[in-house]
Amino acid sequence: MDIAEWKGQDIVVFQEDLQKQVKATISEKSFYSYFKNSSEKLPRVDILNLLSRYCGYINWNDFKNNHNIDSNPAKPFTIPKWFWIVIFGFGVFISIYFLIPTKRTFTFCFIDQDRNQPLTKIPIDIIILNDKESPFHSKSDSLGCFTWKTEDDFIHFIIQSPYHKTDTIYRIASSDTQEELQIQTDDYALMLHYYANGKVKDWKNRKKELSRIIANNATIFQVLPYGLGIEIHTKDEFINKLTTPTKSLKNIEIIESRRLNGQIVKLKFKVKS
Repeated sequence: MDIAEWKGQDIVVFQEDLQKQVKATISEKSFYSYFKNSSEKLPRVDILNLLSRYCGYINWNDFKNNHNIDSNPAKPFTIPKWFWIVIFGFGVFISIYFLIPTKRTFTFCFIDQDRNQPLTKIPIDIIILNDKESPFHSKSDSLGCFTWKTEDDFIHFIIQSPYHKTDTIYRIASSDTQEELQIQTDDYALMLHYYANGKVKDWKNRKKELSRIIANNATIFQVLPYGLGIEIHTKDEFINKLTTPTKSLKNIEIIESRRLNGQIVKLKFKVKS
């Protein structure tokens, strides 16, 4: 008979046999608490020791060692609901982060290559040529800069100015948030403007300006076409080339320039045919 089905007389007989075998017994209350009813808790250790001796073991520990019993069984691990809520929320955040395109910001500031100063007086015309977008026209601001935000990881644009040479710029996204771009003066357009409008004073000022930014002992090379070598010019000869609106001036291209203490000390150019 299962112990849970014992009647009052069965319990009494068991208590008497306990007393006879181990010289101790358990109360009827303990019997009903732990054996007649389902209980998640084990009896007290003194009761367990008594019952273990009744079964032929030294004590409860001896009984456990022979039957691999854990008196404090671990409860099954259950993951709390809040954990799943956090995981779900994090997953939604990651999905949104990767699905929504990230805007990248490009900032450029334009520097006059001759003067080595920001171009603030004449706005630079900018034509954005990024893929999948129609050309977008913009201008540099009063600081000589412009900023462009795009979902692309690159920027492709053309810069134009009445008195500076047109150039095409291509940059990919990087850690640099701002870049300075050197812009070459279009001396032909500038001189033609001075001559056509009779601005003798401006033309003379331009000569003085060039004389100031080019060192007296500057080394000036002209790279001749067809591999014919180089030709060396004096400072005055080069300034005259830059202040007379001839066809050759229109095709002058600066290849390299080096500065020292704010003045050009070495300059290499060619006249495109």
